[in-house]
Amino acid sequence: MSTTDCEQQGTGWGILEDLPGDPMIWVLIFSELVAFGLFLGAFTVARAIHPAVFATGQAVLDSNLAGLNTVVLVTSGWAAARATKAARTCEKQASRRWLLTAMALGGLFIAIKLTEYAEEIGRGIGLETSPFFTLYFLLTGFHLLHVCLGIVILAVVCRRADISGVETGAAFWHMVDLVWIVMFPILYLLR
Repeated sequence: MSTTDCEQQGTGWGILEDLPGDPMIWVLIFSELVAFGLFLGAFTVARAIHPAVFATGQAVLDSNLAGLNTVVLVTSGWAAARATKAARTCEKQASRRWLLTAMALGGLFIAIKLTEYAEEIGRGIGLETSPFFTLYFLLTGFHLLHVCLGIVILAVVCRRADISGVETGAAFWHMVDLVWIVMFPILYLLR
């Protein structure tokens, strides 16, 4: 494969052209960040209105599982970055291995989050338990859907493992990482 096969062509998207991957993924990423920002803003306002309810809810959460999930997701983001690096040097097999690693770690994140949900539901906690848990389940559930979507995106780009596809998938995956890194302390640690 020649190096020209690994070069990206300009897209004509102006400022978005300088970002890695397809410019449309950045439109999606920015809109998703706004949605998560609004959710987190609502959470913060609700916590200010009901501080005791939120403190009680946070005390029930398993911050150890959430901390483990943070390590898992950040490691998965690192694997996606390694996949991007491999794709940029036309190492498609290495890129695919790194993408598979990122997907496997994403699957582990899902398993850990479902375990956490099962523990909470087993204790009788649900969407209607309190305003804290309504927002907690909505926020973490919305994020979990994005993890699932991210795994699908990584699986799709894994087939060809071309630069643009891998950069596009990795950009979305890093957005999922970033959102969790912001959510984790807000939901589990900040009082």
